[in-house]
Amino acid sequence: MILKVFSNLYDSVILILLDKLSNCGMSGFMVRWVKNWLKGRAQRVVVNGATSGWQPVTSGPVLFNIFINNLDAGVECIISKFADDTKLGGDVDSLEGQEALQMDLDRLEHRAMINGVKINKSKCWTLHLGQSNVRHKYKLGEEWLESSPAERDLGVLVDSRLNRSRQCVLAAKRPNHILGCIRHSITSHSKEGIIPLYSALVQPHIEYCVQLRAPQFKKDVKVLECIQRRATNLVTGLKGMSCEEWLWTLGLSSLEKRRLRGSLIALYSFLRRGSGEGGAELFSLGSSDRTHGNDSKLHQGRFRLDIRKHFFTERVVKHWNRLPREMVDAPRLSVFNRHLDNALKNMF
Repeated sequence: MILKVFSNLYDSVILILLDKLSNCGMSGFMVRWVKNWLKGRAQRVVVNGATSGWQPVTSGPVLFNIFINNLDAGVECIISKFADDTKLGGDVDSLEGQEALQMDLDRLEHRAMINGVKINKSKCWTLHLGQSNVRHKYKLGEEWLESSPAERDLGVLVDSRLNRSRQCVLAAKRPNHILGCIRHSITSHSKEGIIPLYSALVQPHIEYCVQLRAPQFKKDVKVLECIQRRATNLVTGLKGMSCEEWLWTLGLSSLEKRRLRGSLIALYSFLRRGSGEGGAELFSLGSSDRTHGNDSKLHQGRFRLDIRKHFFTERVVKHWNRLPREMVDAPRLSVFNRHLDNALKNMF
């Protein structure tokens, strides 16, 4: 995987951007409106009568995405773009694969130069995945790219061994700081005061992108569960209760149950609502003739390495296959959620 970051050069590419907007089918009136908005304009923020300083207006992320949309023309490897971050990757198990990846890097460099975009090569690295990876070196222009053991991608740490332990530690760091602030700044430690703050300020951090980076080991699960336990310890009147009792009293679920619920909802959306592309490659229907349960059972893969078993596309299959027919055949997501919540009530 190659991580590439484009430098922010909005002002120098306005004319090229306006031409691309025209090619996207935007009317002449709208193109002129965008041009007037980009050139010689300034903005400031006013809050309760207080004003910030004036700042020049530049094109935003949407316009920048349109500008770089065709930078990957002719690229043969897998490429993904998000704002000014671009990732290029592919299977490099032969000399041909290495050469194909290097040729695509050359194409990106050439297209960037044509479009007047400067690539920030100090923020470009190679992330080698796989135990048998031979770790080829690649060039971007005249500079060799350094290898990196781990990189953050949209807030999720991905390391060369696909181990999620470091990500779990990072995911727990900020919530623990927030809980410390809540403890020292809130005088009332009642259920009505603590639980809404926990749900709004803490829980989103420990559940962000959790389907992708779900914990693999018991020690990682404990790191995340300790955050919820620490939050509930702030609530008065729970001493002497078991884990199940204080969860029920506070109207909470274990994080393991919430992860499973989110994974099944994501899978339902993918299978029943056509989310994403390439579904035939990620999931396939099983060939079992047994009629017990639902008739939409998925094939459960077998792998030599345990780490593969923890991927979303594998760990969720066994739970999906156990769901009853009326649940997996639910006509709407809201109906599926209702059935799923009822099924999860007695778990954990």
